[in-house]
Amino acid sequence: MRTEYDAVIVGAGLAGLVAAAELVDAGRHVVIIDQEPESNLGAQAWWSFGGLFLIDSPEQRRLGVRDSLELAREDWLGSAAFDRPEDEWGRRWAEAYLDFAAGEKRAWLRERGLRFFPVVGWAERGAGVAVGHGNSVPRFHITWGTGPGVVAPFAAKVRAGEAAGLVTFRFRHRVDELLVDGGAVVGVRGATLAPDDGPRGTSTNRDVVGDFEFRAPAVVVASGGIGGNHDLVRAAWPERLGRPPSNLLSGVPAHVDGRMLAITAASGARLVNGDRMWHYTEGIENHDPVWPRHGIRILPGPSSLWLDATGRRLPPPLFPGFDTLGTLGHLAREGHGHSWFVLTQRIIEKEFALSGSEQNPDLTGKDLRLLAERLGPGAPGPVERFKERGADFVVADSLAELLDGMRRLDPDGLLDPARVEQEVVARDREVDHEFSKDLQLTAVRGARRYRGDRLVRVAAPHRILDPAAGPLIAVKLHILTRKSLGGIQTDLSSRALDADGVPVPGLYAAGEAAGFGGGGMHGYRALEGTFLGGCLFTGRAAGRAIAAG
Repeated sequence: MRTEYDAVIVGAGLAGLVAAAELVDAGRHVVIIDQEPESNLGAQAWWSFGGLFLIDSPEQRRLGVRDSLELAREDWLGSAAFDRPEDEWGRRWAEAYLDFAAGEKRAWLRERGLRFFPVVGWAERGAGVAVGHGNSVPRFHITWGTGPGVVAPFAAKVRAGEAAGLVTFRFRHRVDELLVDGGAVVGVRGATLAPDDGPRGTSTNRDVVGDFEFRAPAVVVASGGIGGNHDLVRAAWPERLGRPPSNLLSGVPAHVDGRMLAITAASGARLVNGDRMWHYTEGIENHDPVWPRHGIRILPGPSSLWLDATGRRLPPPLFPGFDTLGTLGHLAREGHGHSWFVLTQRIIEKEFALSGSEQNPDLTGKDLRLLAERLGPGAPGPVERFKERGADFVVADSLAELLDGMRRLDPDGLLDPARVEQEVVARDREVDHEFSKDLQLTAVRGARRYRGDRLVRVAAPHRILDPAAGPLIAVKLHILTRKSLGGIQTDLSSRALDADGVPVPGLYAAGEAAGFGGGGMHGYRALEGTFLGGCLFTGRAAGRAIAAG
C-alpha cells in the first residue's frame, strides 16, 4: 500500500472533495482519509438544502431583485460585526468571498453542471436597520438537486481521479496525530477502525483494528466543526448567548465531533473564535431519526406567531426567518430550551419548508411532478408527515383544544394559556385593518411585494382564528446545533497560521474547520447560503495553492 503522496486530505466532505478535485486537475497524487465509511462521502453537505449565496445573479434579476456587491458588502460587514484583532484574516476572506459570489462563482458552478431553482429565497431578513444584520434582498439560491447536487460534480471528478490512479480513498481511518518534522507538517498518523456498513449518517463503531501512517508535503484539514459533539458546543457557548439548554437537538451526525481541531492545534496551528457559533431555534425532533438526537430545522416564512416557553410573544425584530442569532440569544438568556410557533393550515401550506436534502425529495431528485405539487394547494408531503407524526406538533380545530395540546407538551408547566390567548386575539385584531402597529404584519405585507415570496413563500395576512384558514397548529421548537463560525486561522491560500500569524509549513485547512476561511469569515452572524459556498471557496483555494507548490 502506498504511503507517500503529494497531499493528504483529512475529511471526505465538500471542502475536501473540492481540494482534491483541484489537485486531480493538476495531476497530483492524493489520499483522502475519513473515519466514517464510504457511504458518508460528501459528509454534511450531502444532507444540506443546497442553498448558495450569490450576488446580482440572473435569477435575482428575473425576479426584479436589484443587488450589488456594494450592498452585499454592507450587509455582510453589518452582520459579521468584526471587532477583534484575530478578525483580520476573517475579514480578508469575507472580502474575497464577496468578490467570488458577485463574480465567477455562478459561472464556475455552472461549468460543473449545477443549476438553480428559479425562485431565490430571502433568508436572514435582518435586525431592522440598514447598517445591521441581514440580507437587504433575497440571495439564497437553491441548487437543483440540493446538497447531493452540490457534492456530485466534485465527487465525480475525484472518482475519475481514483480511476486514473491519482486518488486513494482510505475510509475508516481516524487521524490521531499530525506528523511534524523540523516545524513542518509532513503527514498523518492514526488508527484503522473496524469495518462498519451502517447507512449514511448513522453512528459507527470506534473499534481499533490497526494503525497507519501517510506522508506528504501538504496536509489539508477539512474535518468539519463541532455540532455533533454537545460537550464541545456547551464548552464553547459564550455568556452573551445566555445558558445553553440542557437538551439540544443535533442538526448534524455524531461524527461531526470537532476532534481534529485540537489535533491540528497541537501541531502549531492557531484556533480562533471558538465562541462564535450558528445554531437554529426552529428545531423539531425527526420522527424518523438517522443519528442520535436527530433534529430537522423548519425554514419558516414570516407569518407564524412566535412565543417563548411561557407564551409571551418574542419582541421585534425576532420574527421567523429574520435574525437567527438574535433569537437564539433571547431564548437562551430566558433560560428556556424551547419556544412555540402558532399558525394555521393556510400558513403551513405556504410557508413551511424543512431544511435538508432528504426532506425535499422534489428538489433533491429533480422531480418536476413532485415540484408541481409543491406549487399547488396543500403543504409539501414531508411537512404534512411531520404534522401528522412529529412529536412537536399540535393540530386542533379550536383555540381551547390547541392550548390543551400545548400543555401536554409542556411537562414543566411553563406555558400560560391565558397569555397565549391574549397574544393570538390581539394579533388577529391588528389584521382587520390596513394600518397596524404590529411590525410583523408590516413585514409580512412588505415581503409579499417580492414576487418570489408572494408566489411560493408568504401567505396572505389573515386571522389565526379564522375557521376558513384552519385547522390551528402549534409547533414546539428546540435549539438545534449546526455550525461553527470559528476554527483554524488561515491565510487566503488556506495555509494554517501559527500564533504569530506565520504559515505552518505543509499545513492547510478548509471548510468549517477553518471557520469557512481565516478562522471566521462570517464574524458573529451569517447571511445563509454561505456555508456550502465557504467549503467550495476554501477547498478550491487549498487545492490550487498546493498544486502551485
